[in-house]
Amino acid sequence: MTRTAVRSVPGDGPPPRRAQKLRYPALSPVARCLAQGHGALYDAADPDLVRWARQDPEAARLLGSGTHSVMVVPMRAHGATLGVALFGRHRRAEPFEADDLWLAEELTAKAAVSIHTTRRDSREHTSTMTLQRSLLPQTLPDQGALDIATRYLPAGTRAGVGGDWFDVIPLSGARVALVVGDVVGHGIRASATMGRLRTAVRTLADVDLPPDELLTHLDDLVLHLSADEGGTDGAAESAGGIGTTCLYAVYDPVSRRCALARAGHPPPAAVTPDGAVRFLDVPAGPPLGLGGLPFETFETELPEGSLLALYTDGLLAARDHDIDEALDKMFAALARPAKTLDTVCDRVLTAMLTHRPDDDIALLVARTRALHADRVAAWDLASDPAVVARARKHATEQLTAWGLDDAAFITELTVSELVTNAIRYGRPPIQLRLIHEDSTLTCEVFDSSSTAPHMRRARTFDEGGRGLLLVGQLARRWGTRHALTGKTVWAEQSLSPADRRPHGAAAARGVRRPGRRRRVRRC
Repeated sequence: MTRTAVRSVPGDGPPPRRAQKLRYPALSPVARCLAQGHGALYDAADPDLVRWARQDPEAARLLGSGTHSVMVVPMRAHGATLGVALFGRHRRAEPFEADDLWLAEELTAKAAVSIHTTRRDSREHTSTMTLQRSLLPQTLPDQGALDIATRYLPAGTRAGVGGDWFDVIPLSGARVALVVGDVVGHGIRASATMGRLRTAVRTLADVDLPPDELLTHLDDLVLHLSADEGGTDGAAESAGGIGTTCLYAVYDPVSRRCALARAGHPPPAAVTPDGAVRFLDVPAGPPLGLGGLPFETFETELPEGSLLALYTDGLLAARDHDIDEALDKMFAALARPAKTLDTVCDRVLTAMLTHRPDDDIALLVARTRALHADRVAAWDLASDPAVVARARKHATEQLTAWGLDDAAFITELTVSELVTNAIRYGRPPIQLRLIHEDSTLTCEVFDSSSTAPHMRRARTFDEGGRGLLLVGQLARRWGTRHALTGKTVWAEQSLSPADRRPHGAAAARGVRRPGRRRRVRRC
């Protein structure tokens, strides 16, 4: 057992140490109390007490201090014995009586219930924290569009851990999506709902939906989740996610533009390179799960080196002062120059927090990068099969200019297949674009048809139908994104030699170089 608390009248010398591991003999009063589950009275001459004092220095010290009457009372709650309380009397001559034992049992019973509740809450808090931490990004993904720093602060133990989350999702075309959300409520249900919504956002982001459409689909999902929970009580709403707020932003380093939409979430703050701070005027859509009202995408240009701060409402509610003062504090912290984004995050939290927050806080600060014109090449193509060879030539010449001759084989094949598909199944105008990032080369082909290609299994004697299969095997990832008019089919390949080596070996074994005829041996 562990001694957790000691209390004595003043002047009785130094008390025994707390948090001390103790072992009690089998027939000692404490061990018997634990085994039997009820209290007992002892005087100094009791054989059990005398025997215990001979075996245990702690008991000998107790009796040696003049203690003449002892009560040993179990601490029980919900049918379980949590510990033992020992009371000793030495200043007053009267020994403990039955009424004293009854009072001690009442007191220890109430204390045991409080301890049991505290332990349960502590276990739930720990479990919720573990779940919350596991659902949040453990590391940020590699991408070249933004420098990013994040912070997550759980609420105080009385409120419980909430459902705040953030995410960073690399998209096609060197773009990056930023997500910050806040689920209503606290506890493990809110954390579980957060995990479901975060997964849904990542799935919808993979489809490359615009911010307003993504939030619309997320709103429908929250309505379905709430209906599945069955009921309109507060717990069901929390589990279903009704009232969740979310901000979704997509930054494009090529155009230096950022598209944002929000569902009941606080607007993001932007800081230009000259230090000017402002809230972005993103239209305020309703929280998720209310339905009926549309979301709207807001677009703005962010010069290279701009800061973008996304946060949950716990940051503004953390101060005891009014909202205007809180905003001034945040603006001042964001405007001050800092060498690192971690410094910016710490500065914002220091300025805004005066005590342990009552609500979770998620903070994401990003500094924009730009992909300059010499890293992007684009060509308009005619809807003519003869243009495929010209497209391959454009691509190989550009790779030579970039010093990426090692990537020529996979790029030629990708360009050939994507351009051929656009000419055969799409509609003009058609455009080929190559994007060179530090560790990634992206090939994109745009056409005006909204019909998305799909990979199919070609039969042994089919002459076609293997193009996208080859692209999928040779590229790190590929996909389709739709615009208001038309679509873009894209494929990414890694520029790391270690990542390209397996693809090159497979290509050398079984893939013909694009544009070259296979020689047929005649018998």
